[in-house]
Amino acid sequence: MYSKAETSRIRKEFWIRFGQYMKPVPNAAGRRINWPNYKTGVKDIYFRMRAERDFASIGIEITHSDTELQELFYDQFMQFKRILENQVGEEWTWKLHQENEFGQFISKVEKVKEGLNVMEEKDWPEIISFLKPRIIALDEFWDLVKPGFENY
Repeated sequence: MYSKAETSRIRKEFWIRFGQYMKPVPNAAGRRINWPNYKTGVKDIYFRMRAERDFASIGIEITHSDTELQELFYDQFMQFKRILENQVGEEWTWKLHQENEFGQFISKVEKVKEGLNVMEEKDWPEIISFLKPRIIALDEFWDLVKPGFENY
């Protein structure tokens, strides 16, 4: 069992390592980017990567507090579903109005890989191998579709 401080330290170390690994990779526009803290540039739309004790995941989260506007964003992403799947090379899971760990209703599109544990350093290469191509593909997808979300 890990203490809270040890858990925090290990997670922080993983994300630092991931950031260092991704640092030389430019975004779709050819610029330097902070991959672990990816900024979409559109309010209430986030790209989230998670590395937990039993899974790793990457996804798009729509967090607008107005559920009707959240659904509008979600529907817009649905219109781009084929483009997203072509970019990432796989199907992702789509969830409208799901309650998150903070009791907020969000909508998300995500890919989860079970059986990975960020607390085990031996799993880090596999977590990185899972996240890296997907965040790069997600960035390329966003470069194509972002203009459709900027007027909200």
